[in-house]
Formats: sequence, C-alpha cells, structure tokens
Amino acid sequence: MNLRCIYCQTPFTLARSEMIAAIVHMNEKNMNHYDAHCPRCRRANSISRQRMELFLPNWQEAAKQQPAMAMAASPGPGASASSSLKTDPLSKSQRATMVKKPAPKKPVKTAAPKKPAPAAKKPAAKSKPSASSSKGKKAPAKKSRK
Repeated sequence: MNLRCIYCQTPFTLARSEMIAAIVHMNEKNMNHYDAHCPRCRRANSISRQRMELFLPNWQEAAKQQPAMAMAASPGPGASASSSLKTDPLSKSQRATMVKKPAPKKPVKTAAPKKPAPAAKKPAAKSKPSASSSKGKKAPAKKSRK
C-alpha cells in the first residue's frame, strides 16, 4: 500500500505482511484506525480500517496463511532477528571482570626544528585614482529654470 506522510509529504509503503498484521491487530483490539509510522519523520499517520480492507479484501484467508508461511521461513519458534540481538544485563561481578583496559600510548616523536618564517611581503603599490572615482569632487549643481 502506497502512502504519503501527512506531515512531511514523504512517500512510503506498507508491506503486505505489515498490513495483514495491522488488520488482525485492529480486529483483536476492536480499533478503527492503524498508525503507520513515517520512516523519515517517525510521526504516526492514521489509516482507517476501511482503507486497509480495500487493499486486502480477503485478509481473513491471508491471516490464516501468514502464520504458516512465517513458521516455514523461520528457523525456530521465537527466533527473530531483533530477538537475537537482545542481551541480558550483566551483574556487577561480571562487569568488573570485563572492564576494558586502555590501550598503551605510543611514544610521541619529537618535532623537527621549525623552519624560519618566510620574509614579510612588501606592501602593494598604490594604484592611481581614476577620473570616474574621485571622492572629493562633486558634480556641478544643476541650474534651475524659472
């Protein structure tokens, strides 16, 4: 389903599996809208149940088939990519044994003697003022007609 964020006007899509999960969730919780989050601004865009059902008219059949496809594709129950990244907090004793030691510092090389600074530049020669850009002279006053 192609959507456009109502806040930042960024176009984004909802995958079929996400739409099925959203409709099932709305059906279980007796909700009328689903909040699709924009990938750019992360704000929730409300999508009505009727609009979701227009794009998936046979969502009940697809919802029955989705768990079967998910079981066949996943290696084991509850083994998702995000769950494999989760870790348990360490106790104080375990944390004390895993304290990182700072890397030894490398010896600093002595700097080579500095070269003397180049001689100061001579000031540029002043250019002659042009006739059109004279500051002190004013144009003659215009004569008024009477």
